[in-house]
Amino acid sequence: MSSPPDARRLNRGESQERVAGKWGDKLGAENWKTKKVLMFCVAPPESEAKMNITKGGLVLFSANSNSSCMELSKKIAERLGVEMGKVQVYQEPDRETRVQIQESVRGKDVFIIQTVSKDVNTTIMELLIMVYACKTSCAKSIIGVVPYFPYSKQCKMRKRGSIVSKLLASMMCKAGLTHLITMDLHQKEIQGFFNIPVDNLRASPFLLQYIQEEIPDYRNAVIVAKSPASAKRAQSFAERLRLGIAVIHGEAQDAESDLVDGRHSPPMVRSAAAIHPSLEIPMLIPKEKPPITVVGDVGGRIAIIVDDIIDDVDSFLAAAETLKERGAYKIFVMATHGLLSSDAPRLIEESAIDEVVVTNTIPHEIQKLQCPKIKTVDISMTLSEAIRRIHNGESMSYLFRNIGLDD
Repeated sequence: MSSPPDARRLNRGESQERVAGKWGDKLGAENWKTKKVLMFCVAPPESEAKMNITKGGLVLFSANSNSSCMELSKKIAERLGVEMGKVQVYQEPDRETRVQIQESVRGKDVFIIQTVSKDVNTTIMELLIMVYACKTSCAKSIIGVVPYFPYSKQCKMRKRGSIVSKLLASMMCKAGLTHLITMDLHQKEIQGFFNIPVDNLRASPFLLQYIQEEIPDYRNAVIVAKSPASAKRAQSFAERLRLGIAVIHGEAQDAESDLVDGRHSPPMVRSAAAIHPSLEIPMLIPKEKPPITVVGDVGGRIAIIVDDIIDDVDSFLAAAETLKERGAYKIFVMATHGLLSSDAPRLIEESAIDEVVVTNTIPHEIQKLQCPKIKTVDISMTLSEAIRRIHNGESMSYLFRNIGLDD
């Protein structure tokens, strides 16, 4: 900080009495030594005002090298009234990911929007490298906006596998992420894998609004859970729309066999006498497929199947066939994340499903061209509002109104 004007004059040989006369109105000329200390420790009002000016701002980046994945970023930027930050993300000939940030981020709030493409592992590396680049460029805070959190299905230990969601969360935190905004995690407990704040936003208000505005006879509808595992989500929709609920039970997928992973191997003992007869461990009764049943009346009704992810559509197609057999005359499928992998568009087009409604957390423009039944709901409004509130230091509770523990 530069010296006060009087101090500079003093350094040029000006008399102490002249300087004391200018500053002595409040301090008194007799305490010159005290005045001299204060002149160098207390900044004049003009300098103090300049120091209080905040130089930080908001920078919005898209970490995708695939142009088809940038539509959501552009919509968020348009709603916020800001321009996208200048950055280059591309793949080297050897498939290494390279990120070049082309503007200063020092002391700024950086928001990195990353939508998951078909190459999910490249998507993750793009995000991690950009986060680390912002960290080493002295960004004030680095907030990841990841509407669909990849590897969210691998959030539980299965046999000798691993909890990949925990690994990914640790990698993001280690790279330098200070906050995460996501939407409809496959399991809410994934938030506990992070040691940074996580805002798990909900897409259900937009899907509920679509039902009310785009399905004319929705009062004659019933909310369907295609398995008992998704019954809580179906109950949440049904209670908000004041509709009935139905649950499809039975024809569950085969439980993963434990025969091949060594769990049924006999203990390593030299003789059978080494095992005491009273120490035999009881075995769990194996599961058996029950006959398929629909708990709830769907006859002559519109059936709306709700879930968080629609990827492999076989279970949805089987549920639609069952509901048709039970008398449902129209079938809708609603989900937050539309991965729609492999032949999903073709299978949906040939199925009994009338319409599939998903949000734009994942780009699926190609799938929509292949299947006109696929409709999109835009959720950029809630993401942009979350970004605005975090940047301005406002409460996020507004975005979680009327959301209970089971939602």
